[in-house]
Amino acid sequence: MKILVSNDDGYRAAGIASLRRALSELGEVTVVAPDRNRSGASNSLTLDVPLRVIGVEPGVHVIAGTPTDCVHMAVSGLFDFEFDMVASGINDGPNLGDDVLYSGTVAAAIEGRFLGLPAVAFSLCSHPGETRHFATAAAVARQVVSGLLAQRLDPRLTLSVNIPNVPLAQLKGFKATRLGSRHRSQALVPTRDPKGEIVYWVGPAGAGDDAGEGTDFHAVASGFASVTPLSVDLTRHAALPDLAAWLGALP
Repeated sequence: MKILVSNDDGYRAAGIASLRRALSELGEVTVVAPDRNRSGASNSLTLDVPLRVIGVEPGVHVIAGTPTDCVHMAVSGLFDFEFDMVASGINDGPNLGDDVLYSGTVAAAIEGRFLGLPAVAFSLCSHPGETRHFATAAAVARQVVSGLLAQRLDPRLTLSVNIPNVPLAQLKGFKATRLGSRHRSQALVPTRDPKGEIVYWVGPAGAGDDAGEGTDFHAVASGFASVTPLSVDLTRHAALPDLAAWLGALP
């Protein structure tokens, strides 16, 4: 069993080291990850420049590109063997609700799914200043991947797993969830560079808005690991009849 591991926090991140150790108990793990933090990279591919791959140790390869670059290259000819699945993470921070549209961690898993492999993304719902319970997330990852290897799900799905940042003994179990949504993000944060010129940081993500029972937000807040099945078909199918009627009425 050959498992590809990637992330968006960079190859040195504590989360990817934890995931690699956990999944090494289930099969042969190969890491292909960005050379630095690429959080928020979403599904971007690098198409304007060539990419260099550096082997930093046996089984660990680094690319100066996005998480999607890493998975795409790993599955599309970088190695002389085929992978059986893709696992991404463990992200240092949540990927709840709208976060999945921006997340490089989730994008890495989705790229694996695009390329025909079972894929899952893991995120630890940690916040600045907290102790990180990566051991909890690693235990969840080992259990979920073991389950996927034993019984495959619908091949059109990508799983996004969010784990509460608590000791393993406090984890209450798993919940199958849908994506919630966040309030509008907070305002830009202006500051000045060493030359006195004004620069901006993107403001923090908003709090949960649609965060009621059944959502990923609610499950994590209640102490459960949230498991959300994602589909890459973004079509709003229910809107097609109204859209067709609107188009038919155009002058």
